[in-house]
Amino acid sequence: MDSKITAILRECSRASDEERITFPEVVAALAVAGVERYHTDLVRAETTYYLPDGTTERVEARPSPLPPAMDFSAEGVESAVRAIQAGTIRYGGFCERVLRAGCAGWTVSILGRRAVYYGRSGDSHTEWFPGAR
Repeated sequence: MDSKITAILRECSRASDEERITFPEVVAALAVAGVERYHTDLVRAETTYYLPDGTTERVEARPSPLPPAMDFSAEGVESAVRAIQAGTIRYGGFCERVLRAGCAGWTVSILGRRAVYYGRSGDSHTEWFPGAR
């Protein structure tokens, strides 16, 4: 993978963990870098980025403060999404809230303009990007 792209991916991950960047800013930067999707695993504390040619880059993330709850709550995840969109919480608070809602991770499709949050048993909640539907 090109070192410039790797630097962008690492910076997006670090900036998210340090709450210096918003989700729309991350998506915009990744789209410019050519990323088509990414997967964040809260349990493993890592994000894997995927490019159209099949190239991937795995970046370590800040470890989660707690394991995901056993039961998945789509309403709890949606509530956390609305709170971060409104600016009432930041990324760390968002991660804590989705973990408490049973979210183990998510996949963001930049091409498909959506994020799919999933729980331990495979339950999921799809959140479309604004204006995608």
